[in-house]
Amino acid sequence: MPRTSRTVGLRAAATLAITGSLLMTGIGGTALAQADPLRSAGFGSLDFGSLGLGSSQQAPDAPRLEGIDNFRDVAGTGDGYEGSGYTGSLGQHLNKGVFYRANAFTPKGADMAELVKLDLAKVYDLRTDGEIAKVPDVLPPGVDSEHISILAHDVDITAMMATIRTPDEMRGAMQEMNRIFVTGAVERAGLKTLLTNMAKTDGPQVFHCTSGKDRTGWTAMLLLSIAGVDQSTIMDDYLLTNEYSVKSIAAATAYITATYGAGAAAIAAPALGVEASFLQAGLDQVKADYGTIDNYLTEGLGLSQGTIMELKAKLLG
Repeated sequence: MPRTSRTVGLRAAATLAITGSLLMTGIGGTALAQADPLRSAGFGSLDFGSLGLGSSQQAPDAPRLEGIDNFRDVAGTGDGYEGSGYTGSLGQHLNKGVFYRANAFTPKGADMAELVKLDLAKVYDLRTDGEIAKVPDVLPPGVDSEHISILAHDVDITAMMATIRTPDEMRGAMQEMNRIFVTGAVERAGLKTLLTNMAKTDGPQVFHCTSGKDRTGWTAMLLLSIAGVDQSTIMDDYLLTNEYSVKSIAAATAYITATYGAGAAAIAAPALGVEASFLQAGLDQVKADYGTIDNYLTEGLGLSQGTIMELKAKLLG
């Protein structure tokens, strides 16, 4: 079969399904020993030799959660990230406690009590039906949930993962995943629905995928871009997954190494965390197809200026 963009993207989706589950072994989520997905995927057979000036009273920093280790505030910590006002020159700190990002909701220990304190209004689950079936969300009582799959569909993990045989191929699949957020019609439609609903919904909101780094990372980048956060800060925020998920990444690496060998761990390594080249690949695709993020939001996603302004007002107002 020709190695088309969509083929590589499907391989990336398969990678997310596997590595997301593996990451969750490190925080008490899915029991991978029972599913044994890497072996079924072919690893076992491989030879591995703003409106206003911003709020004067910021919400407290997001809690660090044991079972949802990549849970964090889109606005950052402390005073929050600095965005820009409608003039493009007035620095404003983003409002905390408005939008949170996360990996799959598998609370553990005191996590649920911390989540209840946040008084969440809505949680958006960006995963596919297959991912949700394997690891359903466990939400605080009374919190509304909406499923908006960002990827086109579930994939044949066995077929796709068996074709990824080197770390560079895995890295390329993750880069293509970010390009598909720009080129894929289904992905763009899902992002439009997500951002539109976030603009229209009152109260603190959370969006998440399985690992909280790819679909979630792209969405966070869009929100920070809308708020006028500088590109360097946006990239630093994207890379924070490697810090927040360090324990689950280490646990997943140890599991793969012990079960399938160091070669398998090396192949999986790029997808367990994030690299700047992943997000940059998507940003480069935006530039190639639309010129700017603003054009991507309006022409690519079809967002109205009103929706963009509502999001910016939530982030900065």
